[in-house]
Amino acid sequence: MVTRRAYSLYHYNYWFSQIPKHFNPTTRRNVCTSIHSQTLLQHYPNSNPKPLFLDVNSCFSIFDCQIFHTKLIKCGNYNDGFIGDQLVGLYAKFGNLYGALQLFDEIPNKDLVSWNSIISVVSRNRDVGKSYSLFCRMRREMGLNPNEVTLISLLPVFANKQALVEGECVHVYAVKLGFLCEAKVVNSLISMYGKCCAVYAACQLFEAMSLRNLVSWNSVIAVHVQNGLSEEGIYYFNNMRMAGINPDRTTIVTLLQAFGDLAAIRPGRAIHGYIIGSGFSLDVPVGTALISVYSKCGSLDASYELFLEMNNPDRITWTAMLASYSMHGHGREAIDFFNLMVKKGIRPDHVTFTHVLNACSHSGLIEEGKMYFESMFKDYGVTPRIDHYSCMVDLLGRSGLLDEAHELIQGMPMEPNAGVWGALIGACRVQRNIKFGREVAEILFALEPSDPRNYIILSNMYSAAGQWKEASEVRALMRARGLKKDAGYSYIEHGGKVHGFVVGDESHPVSKQIYVKLGELIVKIVNAGYVPNTEFVLHDVDEEVKKDMIYKHSEKLAIAFGILVNDTGIPIMITKNLRICGDCHSAAKFISLVEKRAIVVRDSKRFHHFANGLCSCGDYW
Repeated sequence: MVTRRAYSLYHYNYWFSQIPKHFNPTTRRNVCTSIHSQTLLQHYPNSNPKPLFLDVNSCFSIFDCQIFHTKLIKCGNYNDGFIGDQLVGLYAKFGNLYGALQLFDEIPNKDLVSWNSIISVVSRNRDVGKSYSLFCRMRREMGLNPNEVTLISLLPVFANKQALVEGECVHVYAVKLGFLCEAKVVNSLISMYGKCCAVYAACQLFEAMSLRNLVSWNSVIAVHVQNGLSEEGIYYFNNMRMAGINPDRTTIVTLLQAFGDLAAIRPGRAIHGYIIGSGFSLDVPVGTALISVYSKCGSLDASYELFLEMNNPDRITWTAMLASYSMHGHGREAIDFFNLMVKKGIRPDHVTFTHVLNACSHSGLIEEGKMYFESMFKDYGVTPRIDHYSCMVDLLGRSGLLDEAHELIQGMPMEPNAGVWGALIGACRVQRNIKFGREVAEILFALEPSDPRNYIILSNMYSAAGQWKEASEVRALMRARGLKKDAGYSYIEHGGKVHGFVVGDESHPVSKQIYVKLGELIVKIVNAGYVPNTEFVLHDVDEEVKKDMIYKHSEKLAIAFGILVNDTGIPIMITKNLRICGDCHSAAKFISLVEKRAIVVRDSKRFHHFANGLCSCGDYW
């Protein structure tokens, strides 16, 4: 027998789909309600659905919702499951999650649709504990088995490391109930595992799929790109094309992120051409992703040209362009762009101000940074968050105002996190204030005992000051806690491939030629006035050994390779996973002078554009 719920939903949706789409939504709902009411009354004479639908459509606030709730109680429809589900959805829609849950508990005849509705509502509010608790109640108290809608509604809320265990439990249910043959469920599981950094589990699920759709491919590509495995993401994209699956906008945006992370400008340009040739409109998501790619590949001018081509860029696009100026160290230009953004009527948000403050920090614009920090709430109603305090601590500290930076931390309205203290210890390193740096390091060791970066910074400070005993003690503490330093890598794109180098690397196929070219470069820049700065060799060895070690840094190897394989006049683009060292920064300036080559280095924080013996950062980084 067809239930009233099923009949009601079917006919309402059917008539809604039949009404011409050029009618506005309100007209379509009213016409649909009128037709649907008459049809439903013929089959269920005792029901009166018309007032119900009209009242639902007229609810525009929590107050309207409460009036509707009162009417339902008076007319006796309060216990109807279909009506109760709608009312639960209304309470959630207007932000009253407590009211929605309370009403849900009062509904006497809850079925699977009711449980799916409330699980979906709670999941959208990112409440991991409550979502999983409802799921368990449904299984335990009602004896109901979840369907694919239940799982698809539930899995997104577990998309973080802390909820991986709950996500795995839902995976077990999916296996037991045979839902792994449903592509939508598997796609949700892949996405969940990817956001929990469980890449291997996501790949296993993908490889086991018998029928993969576009969403499946997009999910596995995104899993790798989101976890810093951009090359693997591109590999899956190529396999997708070989499988005959054409990309959509989601694929394009994810792929552009991968090319930006790898600083691979040629594939980025190729995708740009594909977008134009395939008829994709340069909408906000695609255009913003392209702006980010060109910026991350060192081509700020191309980013700006693309920005000018876009129709009606929104706040996200403006912020992406602002972030590009910040990343390239163009503080004044970033401020001018921000002022233009406000003048155009685009209201900045907390992300916008993060990039503005970063731009001020990268350019040493102390007064401007203070002004924008103060104006956030006063002029724009944006409450400063912890990221903004971190930017201000970095700005003040690296400008030599360590005491003022420390006072700012002490006056924060929230508890300072490792990011804030990390900005302060970085400033202590720049200012060579070992005593203060040691105090900050102790705080960081307590906050993040498993983060090797804090130990490395303190050890490097001791090494640069020649305090080898203290540096050795910090390294010993790292070893005792099972921590290792992240290896420094430098990457350069050539011949459609990304070539990676580490310090003293001899694994490259043309390694001999690279070292010959590097030797020639060292001779030239020494004759031009370059003096190796061996304080960046963090080992207590002889001076000549230090020089030999510093000559083989990954940045210098990548630059030598770039000069070896690229024609004169082509800028050399290097990407580094850590901060560029001071000696390599100095060497790059001299190489740009003697070779008359433009060199661009993107380190973990910002860009350095070297030309004619100078750097765009003005030696301030």
